[in-house]
Amino acid sequence: MAGRDPERLGALVLDALLRSGCRGIVATGWGGMKPQALPEQVFALSEAPHEWLFPRVAAVVHHGGAGTTAAGLRAGKPSVICPFFADQPFWGRQVHRLGAGPEPIAQNRLTSERLAQAITHAVTAAALSQAARNIQRELQAERAIETTVAWVERWMGSR
Repeated sequence: MAGRDPERLGALVLDALLRSGCRGIVATGWGGMKPQALPEQVFALSEAPHEWLFPRVAAVVHHGGAGTTAAGLRAGKPSVICPFFADQPFWGRQVHRLGAGPEPIAQNRLTSERLAQAITHAVTAAALSQAARNIQRELQAERAIETTVAWVERWMGSR
């Protein structure tokens, strides 16, 4: 989600990656973020399945939507959340509270310096990585589909 000024956000993200010294994959998606003149350590793609991509990265930087947040946690990766609106600030606070990501950075406070610091923290802090892996293990053990089906079957049987 690129917000109202996708070109500015694209430049900010590239500058943050350069400042952090990290390589990055920028998924432009339907938000229209348009990074220009990509340096060698940054690869842009329009989209990729989170379930495939996230396990292959050191950390995930995103807007904090429920689905993207869940995908990052299922992959066991720290998340840097930069929320826009709605439930996104909530998910950013939850990930931070659980220790699986740095404090969220609201879009109206987002700078390349803050983002670079958060990225660096996410990829270097062992505690964040460990917390994210712990959450991943809990999610894998949850058996959510089976539990939901059993609940629905019990509920339907009681009618």
